[in-house]
Amino acid sequence: MFRFDIHASAGRARAATFHTPRGVVETPVFMPVGTLATVKALDPDELRAMHVQIILVNAYHLHLRPGDELVQRLGGVHRFMAWRGPILTDSGGFQVFSLASLNTVDENGVTFRSHLDGSSRHFTPEGVMRIETNLGADIIMQFDHVIPGQSDIVAAKDASERSIRWLERCHAEFGRLHDVPEAPRQTLFPIVQGGIHQALRREAAQAITEMHRWDGFAIGGLSVGEGKDDMYAILEVCDDAIPTDRPRYLMGVGYPEDLLEGVARGMDLFDCVAPTRMGRNAAAFTPDGRVNMRRAEFRDDDRPVVEDCSCACCRRFSRAYVRHLVQADEMLGARLLSLHNVHFLIALMREARSRIIAGDFAPWSRSWLARYHSQPTSS
Repeated sequence: MFRFDIHASAGRARAATFHTPRGVVETPVFMPVGTLATVKALDPDELRAMHVQIILVNAYHLHLRPGDELVQRLGGVHRFMAWRGPILTDSGGFQVFSLASLNTVDENGVTFRSHLDGSSRHFTPEGVMRIETNLGADIIMQFDHVIPGQSDIVAAKDASERSIRWLERCHAEFGRLHDVPEAPRQTLFPIVQGGIHQALRREAAQAITEMHRWDGFAIGGLSVGEGKDDMYAILEVCDDAIPTDRPRYLMGVGYPEDLLEGVARGMDLFDCVAPTRMGRNAAAFTPDGRVNMRRAEFRDDDRPVVEDCSCACCRRFSRAYVRHLVQADEMLGARLLSLHNVHFLIALMREARSRIIAGDFAPWSRSWLARYHSQPTSS
């Protein structure tokens, strides 16, 4: 049901297709984040129109509301949110450690208080597998122990080794849950942890690879406070340590420069809340860097947010109009900028794929990044 075919490469970068039960995903690809079974402010038809192939929803948030068992009774997350394409669920590990208060970790799992109502909750690897199976996404993630990016080697080793032990339990429970005809067609991805410590990343990748023949791998614990150079160095280590014939999912990374740097280091799938979060805060991705659309200079600017952009915002509306909307706190402004930002990242990955196939990814990427970094980010 799941297959990964590589069609072209340029250095470490690859152009491939990832086959899933609900369709083929052409990589490299950006996955918009639909935390609560919605990509904030955007309709599924708008996502399809901008060539979104796969989206991410969050197990932690959907477990808290409306409840994973309710979603299951209503036909699973695809039917619930009217999305026919592939869906990936993250396990909630990041949310447990970043949003929950008073969390306590032991070998069995994590006890924490909900960020919504303060109620006590307990996540175990087995419980998270049941939540993700109830939701019914095509790709589900193991439950892992997430720590800050600059954690020392002792803390990183403890969390990485615990994540590997939890993976064994996730895999066993996944097998039990799917040993019935009515189980959803899903695959489980492991997560390579280890902080910014290269030896730990290699050890984790080796242990995970030897455990099972996975359909894909995720790299977690990055873009959580470490420096960019540290992140890029770890990606190169992971590229060397993880089998090349399976997709690599770089978790929680989605700024344009990081997408291209990740593709150049062998990554295939990416996700991030940044494009819609920035849209709600009046910021737009452009080839010349991020731009604050509240700037006074746009008050009478009749050009689109990005010239030659084919998104619905740029085809129809001017910078002056978008600025007016955000200044007036009209919800359409946030919607249009969210739409533009998601479209921008989707189009960037489509262009990267075409450049890999054409054989000129490296010079194109260098030129693109040089222009993107040439202007300071506006405030």
